[in-house]
Amino acid sequence: MPLPSPDPFLRLRARGSATNMSGRFEPYGRAAADDGWDIPEDERLLRTEVSEEQPRSVLNYVASPDLPFDRTLNPYRGCEHGCCYCFARPTHAYLGLSPGLDFETRLVARPMAPQVLTRELARKSYRPRPLAIGTNTDPYQPIEARYRIMRGLLQVLSDWNHPVAIVTKGAMIERDIDILSDMARRNLVRVGVSVTTLDPALCRALEPRAPAPARRLATIRALAGAGIPVRAMVAPVIPVLTEPEIEAILTAAAEAGACAASWILLRLPLEVAPLFRDWLARHAPLKAAHVMARLRQMRGGADYDAEWGQRMRGGGVHADLIARRFTLAVRRLRLDGAAAPLDCTRFAPPPRPGGQLSLF
Repeated sequence: MPLPSPDPFLRLRARGSATNMSGRFEPYGRAAADDGWDIPEDERLLRTEVSEEQPRSVLNYVASPDLPFDRTLNPYRGCEHGCCYCFARPTHAYLGLSPGLDFETRLVARPMAPQVLTRELARKSYRPRPLAIGTNTDPYQPIEARYRIMRGLLQVLSDWNHPVAIVTKGAMIERDIDILSDMARRNLVRVGVSVTTLDPALCRALEPRAPAPARRLATIRALAGAGIPVRAMVAPVIPVLTEPEIEAILTAAAEAGACAASWILLRLPLEVAPLFRDWLARHAPLKAAHVMARLRQMRGGADYDAEWGQRMRGGGVHADLIARRFTLAVRRLRLDGAAAPLDCTRFAPPPRPGGQLSLF
């Protein structure tokens, strides 16, 4: 089914999607139509809107054999970075919004998240395990500069000596180096920085409001220089389009100070597949058929395979070749060392003002 045509009366600036296709739960589609009114040029520009949500809980428990963690936290719903391939886009359908433009322009912030997290950590039944932040939407997307939710969460986790693993493309994480470096000295934090491509023009099209590749490498350098363990994430690997850059990305990340690396094959669940095909038709028409053919060879003939053990890596000759190239590169660059587990033994409530101090 073809996607709805972009709204001819709407002006887009640095957006990953060009359509607001309806989510899978909506009974009706959307189509742009001229109503005869002349809309001023400045009113045609699609701007980001942010609403606020007060959650009852912020910890999401997951059970997946593909993941090295069992709980996550998301300070925001939706992501202004606008990455055209983002596997989290379908989550906006649960809000009655489009996984297309709505996902990157109609965001939800959770300003009370640090207070709610404190309440959940204080429960007698709570048992600490590493918490993953940034697995669904980026905690350091542009609106974090205004809301500062992530900094509040980090302060809570630091006060409780709770381990955390962070995934981001955002250079704004450098703002929190003071907290992160202190947590790193206690073996409580690791950071993964996603570097999809080293080509600034391709990056601008793929991830229109995310930092440029050179800026992300600078972030790796700044974090590593502060003693914070940083993993370079070559994710997603897009066949034909970014796949040839695997070794170059890993080399640049190692030179910047990364101590580990990982990769994930492009994932196109649910509404993401037609959105990505539409992006290819607009930005890489001469490579579109090749990209999708190669991807389907690694996905059992489909755009996506959600099977455990397959969704992150794919299968077949080409997937095996990518895995082999990655393994050889990280071994050569010494990015394959095993990291010690984050420390869960320090977890304890922070001292209360006026309370009795511990003797040990």
